[in-house]
Amino acid sequence: MIEIDGTSYALTDVRVIGAALAMLLVVVLLWLLIATVRRAGRAAEAAGQIGTVSKAVEALAQGQNRLDGRISAVSEHQANSQTQVIQSLETRLAEVQQQMADRLHQTALHSARTLNDMQEKVSETLTGSSKQTATSLTQLTERLAQIDKAQANIEKLSGDVLGLQDILSNKQTRGAFGEIQLNDIVGKALPRDSYTLQATLENGKRADCLVHLPNPPGPIVIDAKFPLEAYEALRNATTDAEKAAAARAMRTSVKAHITAISGKYIIEGETADGALMFLPSEAVYAELHANFPELVREGFAAKVWIVSPTTCMATLNTMRAVLKDARMREQAGAIRKELALLHSDVDRLGKRVGNLDRHFGQAAKDIEDIKISADKAGKRAHRLDNFDFEELAPDKDDPSSVVPLTAPKG
Repeated sequence: MIEIDGTSYALTDVRVIGAALAMLLVVVLLWLLIATVRRAGRAAEAAGQIGTVSKAVEALAQGQNRLDGRISAVSEHQANSQTQVIQSLETRLAEVQQQMADRLHQTALHSARTLNDMQEKVSETLTGSSKQTATSLTQLTERLAQIDKAQANIEKLSGDVLGLQDILSNKQTRGAFGEIQLNDIVGKALPRDSYTLQATLENGKRADCLVHLPNPPGPIVIDAKFPLEAYEALRNATTDAEKAAAARAMRTSVKAHITAISGKYIIEGETADGALMFLPSEAVYAELHANFPELVREGFAAKVWIVSPTTCMATLNTMRAVLKDARMREQAGAIRKELALLHSDVDRLGKRVGNLDRHFGQAAKDIEDIKISADKAGKRAHRLDNFDFEELAPDKDDPSSVVPLTAPKG
């Protein structure tokens, strides 16, 4: 480091290197001056060299002065730069401090807002919990009311069950129960005009339901029977003797029903060669097929088919298909007539479509001719527009259509 007038300069600084070179140049010039003086013998050359050396010394002095000025300018510029850097650092430090203060303020505000939000959420949660608790209590009260209502319905249903037992304990009311169930099933499975309830036959007997099937097989009778007493005795039997007695009563009751239906409702020439015995209980039907297959076979032999509510619905759906097929056969003639008329209409439509196609073809030909005529008219109009400026070329199609510009010779 070199210190000049209170300012320190590094040895590698450009200005220090420039000053050193200038001093070296001064030393060289002085050495040349001394050598020149020693050669004083050469008067003319010495005088010229002395003048040259003097000019060189003056130029060196001027360069030294300019170098000093530049060093001073550089020193001032460096001092100004240091001052600006310090000011910039102070300004930046102030900005950083201001930014830090702003960020701390924003952080404080955000923390306050977050705390307020948390307090609001906690308050809302507590309020929601209170509302939910109140709602749960209200729903619990409503459910208790529904339970009370269901309890009342259960008590009512118990009374209805007791009433049903009273109904089923009486033969007449039990028969009415079976007829009502049969009427409901038949009404759901068949059209209203395909059956008659409480139909009276020629022998004076009244059937619960008469289905009007076509011949064959003809109208078929459905009669409702309910051997409930024998079935209950069989279910309630505990000893072998009670079970045997109940089984005999079951066989006797069912056989009596089969014989009555076969004798009353199978009439040659009036009804079908068979009838249906409707049992309004699936349990009784299952008991017969499980433990009394001989009764089912006896019913087949007497042409009396035992049906339950489920099998009766399936049988009635089969009868419905038979009725539909019979009505389709009845309407076959009308359908063939309508098909013939439809065929005639289709033929007539084909002819009219052909006529319309010919009309469209003729219209298309007429439009094409009109387009040709329009093109010719346009060409003629174009030739007339250029009549005074060019000689018309004869039309290939009609050479006589061009009017000559000069009178014909001869």
